[in-house]
Amino acid sequence: MSRLDSFIRRLTAQRDILNAIVALVNGTEGPVLEFGLGNGRTYDHLREHFPDRRIIAFDREVRSYSSSTPPAENMVTGDIRKSGQAFVGIGAALAHADIGTGHDEIDAITLTWLPQLMVGVLARDGIAVSGLPLERPELEPLPLPAGVKEGRYFLYRRT
Repeated sequence: MSRLDSFIRRLTAQRDILNAIVALVNGTEGPVLEFGLGNGRTYDHLREHFPDRRIIAFDREVRSYSSSTPPAENMVTGDIRKSGQAFVGIGAALAHADIGTGHDEIDAITLTWLPQLMVGVLARDGIAVSGLPLERPELEPLPLPAGVKEGRYFLYRRT
């Protein structure tokens, strides 16, 4: 499979999962956290689905399109591993992390802290969506929507 086809499948899986979990997220109080703003496409999608929720985005620096950039009070810049710690206990209804690099050695380092951060920011019954697998006993894997290949993207509920 070409890298382009792989990228399209990953983004399609991400979109399909985010579309499928709206009702689950709406059953839980709390903000939405977006780890890895990038150029803001997913943030914009989340904003459409959760127009009345606070959506807090994190990234090393702001590189998003101006129309897809959160207001300053909801944009956290710096190392996500460190800046995210200030939000442990916030009780998020949804935490989405698309911060994988595709480089196994770099992603292995991210996986030493990301699962714990996701558990820490989520409310009980909160939903975690991630491009990387989150192996934590407090995160119950949920079934993926039809058409999303196992291992392409990951979906969990905080127990």
